[in-house]
Amino acid sequence: MALFDLPLDELREYRSTSAAPADFDAFWTKTLDDARSHDLAARFERVDSPLRSVEVHDVTFAGFGGHPVKGWLVLPAGTTRPVPVVVEFLGYGGGRGLSHTHLLWASAGFAHFVMDTRGQGSGWAPGDTPDPVGSAPSVPGFMTRGIEDPHDYYYRRVFTDAVRAVEAARSHPLTDAARTAAVGESQGGGISLAVSGLVPDLAAVAPDVPFLCDFPRATTLTDRHPYREVGNWLKTHRGRSERAARTLAYFDGVHFAARANAPSLFSVALEDETCPPSTVFAAFNAYAAADKSIEVYDFNDHEGGGVFQEAARLAWLPGRLGA
Repeated sequence: MALFDLPLDELREYRSTSAAPADFDAFWTKTLDDARSHDLAARFERVDSPLRSVEVHDVTFAGFGGHPVKGWLVLPAGTTRPVPVVVEFLGYGGGRGLSHTHLLWASAGFAHFVMDTRGQGSGWAPGDTPDPVGSAPSVPGFMTRGIEDPHDYYYRRVFTDAVRAVEAARSHPLTDAARTAAVGESQGGGISLAVSGLVPDLAAVAPDVPFLCDFPRATTLTDRHPYREVGNWLKTHRGRSERAARTLAYFDGVHFAARANAPSLFSVALEDETCPPSTVFAAFNAYAAADKSIEVYDFNDHEGGGVFQEAARLAWLPGRLGA
């Protein structure tokens, strides 16, 4: 595979053409107010595990519409005082999986909260959270569910779940709410960007090769799924491009980034045809906080930095969380 997007010097200056709707902030304020009208009802049930270095809790909390959302809370074994918490969001199609697969952050001394993604979890890892909301006809996948109206759009529910996940993570007595980070890869990176713009007091954000950014460019530049789901929907639903674009504007990571104030560490891969580098730089260049940096992997596809980026995050995050 060769480089297919803009040269790196142009990427560093690139700006998205996506415009935030005039009522973007009001839309999200009303959405989160509605969600908070339901009791968070966060429950943490200790899991009997053969693991000795961590303590695992099965989590349930109320997300969008009060719907139950699952997760894991993994703590370093023997934790007796509040520790910084890393809230992680997952890649497209995957669920929270099994608890023993989430050891990295607890091994580094952090609490680790993993949010299950509603309706997903049958791709590369199993999930346990249904999405009880239906939608009009859509292309297989999640990108076009409810795409004709932002109130019905699938990611309205997911992003709301994510904000409530941060609130649930912070509600546990052994997490330090003032030292909360949001992290994720691909879809999880896009969700972490949404959280960065919706939760004003995060201590750090680390979106890796983030999805759900710069929809006007992403949906016309790459043929890869999941972005291609939008094009396939429009092939059948002719004449509805403007309506779909209007909906997607409420969920574009570029607009959440423009409202973020937490220190951030991004990553991008220059041969990434799933989340093209210009779409990642669109979010990075719009990111409002002055304390931001981006790791560039010049000969990688959507795997990005892999374990090298994990090492970069492990080196970067303690300084932002005071750990």
